[in-house]
Amino acid sequence: MSSTIQRTAVLTGATSDRGIGLTTARRYAREGWAVVILDLDGDKSAAVAADIATEFGVPTFGHRIDVADEASVTAAYDAVRMEVSAERLPAVGALANIAGITSPVPFLETTLELWNKVMAVNATGTYLVSRAFLPDMIDNKWGRIVNMSSVSAQRGGGVFGKVPYSAAKAAILGLTKALARELGSSGVTVNAVTPGAVDTNIRVGSTPEIEAAIAADIPLGRTASAEEVAAVITFLSSEDAGYLTGTTVDINGGSHIH
Repeated sequence: MSSTIQRTAVLTGATSDRGIGLTTARRYAREGWAVVILDLDGDKSAAVAADIATEFGVPTFGHRIDVADEASVTAAYDAVRMEVSAERLPAVGALANIAGITSPVPFLETTLELWNKVMAVNATGTYLVSRAFLPDMIDNKWGRIVNMSSVSAQRGGGVFGKVPYSAAKAAILGLTKALARELGSSGVTVNAVTPGAVDTNIRVGSTPEIEAAIAADIPLGRTASAEEVAAVITFLSSEDAGYLTGTTVDINGGSHIH
């Protein structure tokens, strides 16, 4: 992106201090995008957006969203659309579906409630938010959707999250490919990223022993940084990535090679 503000990047799940979402939001801003932060905590979303505006001098906006709730997604979209209509933000050009949750619970201990929650936040959330923001991208004949999947979807777990997480992230891969094919020549691309272990807060309940075992299973001998994942997401949102659609970009240090 040039230094002139041209488009807005919308991110879900972008308020955690050590998260991929916040790191990606800051990288978008550094590259000249306006930024919208959508997360469960509306006040924190607004505060994070304000901090990014102060640091990078780009237009920002923060709002509450529950990605698994259709009414909440619609309300968030309407709020963003109002900002664009008032010319406080440029048109939305990129959507990064990053919000997600995991669970280390073994399969036979998985309740239907847990299964539904993991599927709702990861897979249904990606569907609902994409459906909300996609029409404007199609109207503008330009857009980038980047969906957060996981190496767990490709190798059947083996990192931290177990069956519900792997299943939800696999659903995102199918959604990404089918949507990319359907959109075709609309000017909107849809791609997925599949990080392996990343140094973030998502692995709640992990231990130093678990983390050491995870790193030992990676050919590069370490977990990824959030910045390394953010670099791929912002590239897939760029003009240069215009001929990439329906792809899955692995960011796993060689833990899954295929």
